[in-house]
Amino acid sequence: MAAEEGQRVDQYTQDGTVDLKGNPVLRSKRGGWTACSFVVVYEVFERMAYYGISSNLILYLTNKLHQGTVTSANNVTNWVGTIWITPILGAYVADAHLGRYWTFLIASIIYLSGMSVLTLAVSLPSLKPPPCRDPHVESCKKASPLHLAVFYGALYTLAIGTGGTKPNISTIGADQFDDFDPKEKNHKLSFFNWWMFSIFFGTLFANTVLVYIQDNVGWALGYGLPTLGLLISVIIFLAGTPFYRHKVPTGSPFTRMAKVIVAAVRKWTVTLPSDPKELHELNLEDYTKTGKFRIDSTPTLRFLNKAAVKTGSNSPWKLCSITQIEETKQMIRMVPILVATFVPSTMVAQINTLFVKQGTTLDRAIGSFKIPPASLSGFVTLSMLVSVVLYDRFFVKIMQKLTKNPRGITLLQRMAIGMLFHIVIMVVASLTERYRLNLAKEHGVVENGGQVPITIFILLPQFVLMGTADAFLEVAKIEFFYDQAPESMKSLGTSYAMTTLGMGNFLSSFLLSTVSHITKKHGHKGWILNNLNASHLDYYYAFFTVLNVLNFIFFLVMTKMYVYKAEISDSIKVLTEELRVTTYKPSDKEESET
Repeated sequence: MAAEEGQRVDQYTQDGTVDLKGNPVLRSKRGGWTACSFVVVYEVFERMAYYGISSNLILYLTNKLHQGTVTSANNVTNWVGTIWITPILGAYVADAHLGRYWTFLIASIIYLSGMSVLTLAVSLPSLKPPPCRDPHVESCKKASPLHLAVFYGALYTLAIGTGGTKPNISTIGADQFDDFDPKEKNHKLSFFNWWMFSIFFGTLFANTVLVYIQDNVGWALGYGLPTLGLLISVIIFLAGTPFYRHKVPTGSPFTRMAKVIVAAVRKWTVTLPSDPKELHELNLEDYTKTGKFRIDSTPTLRFLNKAAVKTGSNSPWKLCSITQIEETKQMIRMVPILVATFVPSTMVAQINTLFVKQGTTLDRAIGSFKIPPASLSGFVTLSMLVSVVLYDRFFVKIMQKLTKNPRGITLLQRMAIGMLFHIVIMVVASLTERYRLNLAKEHGVVENGGQVPITIFILLPQFVLMGTADAFLEVAKIEFFYDQAPESMKSLGTSYAMTTLGMGNFLSSFLLSTVSHITKKHGHKGWILNNLNASHLDYYYAFFTVLNVLNFIFFLVMTKMYVYKAEISDSIKVLTEELRVTTYKPSDKEESET
């Protein structure tokens, strides 16, 4: 009888996950890839909705709202920046108050509302200026304050909604695997690869079918389809509710970190004891009861350890546990890595802005069919899909034999490879643009901004390389910030990966405006004009190359200083040992001795 009861207990997950009622969950009944399938299907449709808007947004702003190149590009990057910054708020609400499931669900309703209003804004003639075929957009009638208020109001309502969905949906997916079970831990190591692989099917549909519909059929249908798709995806997510594992909210991560910093500052002059065991820490039972994990003291950022020095006061703003301090350290240690990803994220912002604008100046005809400029973004997706499969199925297995690391290479090494790709991308983009400008001069289409007689596919290499870079950098980035965040701050950690994209887009807006302004001084034409044939995007991309090189050096320095957090379980050690056993081949002498 006791043996049977022990067997039943072993079936429960050990990572503190519960059902919606707060009861511990059976591993065999919930979680795993079964639960993840509902989450992944949601993300496929959500990506279709998001990229259905963002991929072609710059063309809607220029062709329908009659905005200039710099203005429209900055409006795109400012909005995309907001999309990726708001997840910090969504992560806070999830970790501190509502939990990931309910935060996600409420945010989805807001997201749907924004999409619905946006569809109306592009559909009703009264909500946009009259059509204008003049190639010089400055001569067209501008959008009225009402037009802009409805359109941007819908866009930024949508941004608020994504703030609650983005940091929680991938975290919900990763939460379906138990770190204490080696088999599930092994699945978790591949989760983010297949997560990115799956969701980019939605991106591919948006970058091909939806942008074609928007350019050739109508914006109403082009925005209406992703809105309908988003509604279906929320229903699918709800259908998976009986299979999900949930993490209980543990209080505000910002407050917990603030208490550590304030307590350490207050004890500025206090001497740290030589033995870390003299510092304040809760009993192991206190953590076990609440499903949390105790963390041992580390020598990094030692100043913060002063928050755990016992001075007689038990105020939470004067005395913190070692675990609370280590959680704060883990979040702070990731900040330099976060900063180092801003510049690569700025490069990603060029895909839906300047790269697309370049495409409008080139020959897009294949027979009677005209390629939508934004559809080249589909090659980013295709390249990434292929690269992720090759990475997970071949590259990882080859590197496992060499490094004995279950991941093949470390997450930071994977990010570094992606950053090297970004340097190559901007070199290629600069040389391609120089070639395009030379052709524009040869055919006399510089001043009139006419079409340059060369196929749009000359831009293909920079799009394909961007997808390969994403397979390394973007996948590693989201896994790194999730993996290295404390167990009680996973949503906040995941939001770091979103924040870097937000800051990258804001940085893109700043650089574009600043470079445009500076290069127009002293009577010069400037590098970025409404007429790209008279511009110098080749110089701008060369500037980005130098910026990427400097950032890569900074990243290497930060990587050298970074200390990975300790694993909460022995699963990685078990997987590492299994690798050593399977890759070890005894010599003939050893076999004969045996």
